[in-house]
Amino acid sequence: MHIASLRSDQGDLVALTDRRGTVALPDVMDDPPDSITELFDATRFEAAAAAAERAFAEGGPRVRQPAPAEFAPPLRAPRKIWGIGLNYVDHAGDLSAPLPDEPASFIKADHTVIGPGEHIELPWQSERVTAEAELGLVIGRLCRDVQEADALDYVWGVCCILDQTAEDILQRNPRFLTRSKNFPTFFSYGPTVVPLAEVLASGGSLDALEVSTVRNGEVHRTNTVSNMTFSPAHLVSFHSQVMPLFPGDVISTGTPGAVVIEDGDVAECRIPGVGTLTNPVRRRSR
Repeated sequence: MHIASLRSDQGDLVALTDRRGTVALPDVMDDPPDSITELFDATRFEAAAAAAERAFAEGGPRVRQPAPAEFAPPLRAPRKIWGIGLNYVDHAGDLSAPLPDEPASFIKADHTVIGPGEHIELPWQSERVTAEAELGLVIGRLCRDVQEADALDYVWGVCCILDQTAEDILQRNPRFLTRSKNFPTFFSYGPTVVPLAEVLASGGSLDALEVSTVRNGEVHRTNTVSNMTFSPAHLVSFHSQVMPLFPGDVISTGTPGAVVIEDGDVAECRIPGVGTLTNPVRRRSR
């Protein structure tokens, strides 16, 4: 089962979902989790999964079929969001940029976070905003100074991400990276977090996952994780040696290609086996 958060008038509800539907855990548990991070504990996840299985077996209104826009971001305020630039050779070529010999990373703040179906807002300060589909790694337990061989043991799951950049601001000066990446709505993720164990059981590794940036239904660029300059395991290890990574922290592993988005467009991240994340785009007035 995949972890998700559902929008409600009472706030976001932690849920479990699979091909049969979605179960909001407050509907089936006396002590439901307040955050998806509680489910990173194996015992807590097993109890929640058992409660969801009972609901699926019984059927009825506790099994929901939510529209994509009814999903909230998995966490509204992860403690850290690490973004990785130029992690595919092809994308570096798009920007005529040299390949970095270490991860070209940056941090995004939680005010940038939105979920499926929410609008990406183009700020008035920028005339050229890009959307970038990426594979996200969600940290499952405290991670500090880990070796690459052990790094994926600290990842609970993976997800779809749309990372936005005010590219014209960045092009004026590379020191403007933080500003270009941190306008509100510039980080969408979800709709679910897929257990890493499920992905590995299906494909043996993350390498075969295919990430696509899509605009208005047309695929702009596709590439596979195996073509990353720095692997997911390397990224976890590298950043854990910079600072501690906490449960719920997200590493956005880089895009195969950025696409310019305009008012009225629809941006998507597609990763077969992980999900599809869709966000409409609108221009924010000054």
